[in-house]
Amino acid sequence: MAKRQLKPAVGLRPVPVTLVTCVDGEGRANIITLAWVGVVCSIPPMLSIAVRPERFSYDIIRNGGEFVVNLPSVDLIWATDYCGTRSGRDEDKFAALGLTRAPASEVKPPLIGECPINIECVVRHQLSLGSHDLFISEVVMLHADESALDDAGNVSAARARLISYDQPEYWSLGGKVGRHGYSRPPRV
Repeated sequence: MAKRQLKPAVGLRPVPVTLVTCVDGEGRANIITLAWVGVVCSIPPMLSIAVRPERFSYDIIRNGGEFVVNLPSVDLIWATDYCGTRSGRDEDKFAALGLTRAPASEVKPPLIGECPINIECVVRHQLSLGSHDLFISEVVMLHADESALDDAGNVSAARARLISYDQPEYWSLGGKVGRHGYSRPPRV
């Protein structure tokens, strides 16, 4: 099969969709939708998130040094898109969406109670890369709903009904479940 050369771009597909929670110095929590998230080390367990410096959550994460990566199920696809298309500068996304702020056990930012998997993280390194900064973090606690575990007690993406992102579309393990921006009202 013939290959076509394309201009350099991030071609990794699909990527996980996450709802990252952070909290500022006054205790106000925010949610940012991020798809540029990945595993970077297993011992100690570490993952990274990439955030643009102009995003509202950027300074909160940089100054607080903690965040929670919440993995949404297909039931939260609309809320996931909503959090990715609106700024915490303008509204409290927890309140707007009726999401539950569940207490974390090791960090200040809350878990999103409706997400089947929550990963508490502490920032260990920050790298400026260009359009994004990479926050490399150590996982300090993992939470999973019982329904998201397989028979051996391991986290199961299928049982958790997780979603992924293949720009500009959201997908479940079985097929597309949404499209970026569909939670916005139509322009008149």
